[in-house]
Amino acid sequence: MASHTFNGRFVAGLALTGFMLTAAGCQSGGSSMLGFGKKDTTPPPPPDPKVLASQLLAYCPKVTLRDGTAYFNTYAKGSQKPKKKAAQDAEAAALDASSDQQDDSAKIIYQASITDVTRDCIRANGSLTMKIAVAGKVVPGPMFSPGTITMPIRIAVMHGTEVLYSQLHQHQVQVTNPSSATQFVFTDSNVVVPEPTAKDYQAFAGYDEGPPKKTDKKVAAAE
Repeated sequence: MASHTFNGRFVAGLALTGFMLTAAGCQSGGSSMLGFGKKDTTPPPPPDPKVLASQLLAYCPKVTLRDGTAYFNTYAKGSQKPKKKAAQDAEAAALDASSDQQDDSAKIIYQASITDVTRDCIRANGSLTMKIAVAGKVVPGPMFSPGTITMPIRIAVMHGTEVLYSQLHQHQVQVTNPSSATQFVFTDSNVVVPEPTAKDYQAFAGYDEGPPKKTDKKVAAAE
């Protein structure tokens, strides 16, 4: 009788142990199948490239200076020598250029530079009106004499390769003090371009010593 009872308990114990092992195996297998404990190697979705309407309304194109347009010099008459058609050799050409540069720097009347640019934007009737300001200074050169310097300042707005606005201004500054720089501020308040549909406009300011370009244009607000 005791043996039968022991055998019954033993069998029942084995059955219980088997059930627990089976349950544990199911839990372990379920954990593996659900991916718990594994690192997620799926890359995150790419950010939405769309610009929010609120961001677009707050967008005001940044104004930058192109290389070589931050300085403008005026020289005394006869300071710039005519360029030779051909140099006999590279060394002679380099020496000649160096000599011309030294001669020119000694005959500078005024040296003007742009030190800061800023802008402001207003939207109305499908157009963007920018107010672009340029701040700078005029430093007396070795050949300084009191007078007026006329600086060619170009303001332009581009959309890719398309010229939306380009205007060359002749800004004059009276210079009288030979011992210190004269500060100046120039403002173009009527830079009108079509209202942007993306944040992809580029605005430029700087000196432009060349002749007025055919690309000079003002985009009317009606456009």
